[in-house]
Amino acid sequence: MRVIAGTKRGRTLIAPKGDETRPTLDRVKEALFSRIGPYFDGGMGLDLFAGSGALGIEGISRGLEKVIFVDARTGSVIRDNLARLDCDSQADVWTMDYLRALHRLTRECVKIDVAFLDPPYALWHRAPLLDQLSDASILREEATVVAEMGRDKDTPMAHGYELLRESLYGETKLCVYRYCGTDDFFVEDTIDSQLER
Repeated sequence: MRVIAGTKRGRTLIAPKGDETRPTLDRVKEALFSRIGPYFDGGMGLDLFAGSGALGIEGISRGLEKVIFVDARTGSVIRDNLARLDCDSQADVWTMDYLRALHRLTRECVKIDVAFLDPPYALWHRAPLLDQLSDASILREEATVVAEMGRDKDTPMAHGYELLRESLYGETKLCVYRYCGTDDFFVEDTIDSQLER
């Protein structure tokens, strides 16, 4: 794995050992950031289910001011990657369950501009992740939310989100949302759908 662009371009990252994590492929990561940036003028990021921290680190490299990384198992790997790339001062790493992290973010009144959701694919079938994210009241209006899931998963739909784009890359589906606030509803007719094989 490597950083695709920005101030840390070309730097390599350590992947967690074992098969419990599923690193985002470089081509998927490149496509993702071309759709939501590709660069940022500051802002706060959230890398939920962070794994190696690759998505959040890519965000820092491309201009996010700070990213909070959350993973129940891989905190030490994320810290190692941040230290290797000399960007640990722009990050907080929370080794905890994502629900505990959402409660903590709410309690600390953190506001997120860009959120990356890359959970174990099976979790999309068990948990309303978009609703849980909005219920935590941590997203700024117009925040960008990127969700990665298996291609067989129905596109998640939730109050307060506008689906901007969905794309397929092999067995991976990427969905990009804009958060509009809890009084607005999922808007389907604005979808820019690119189903790639």
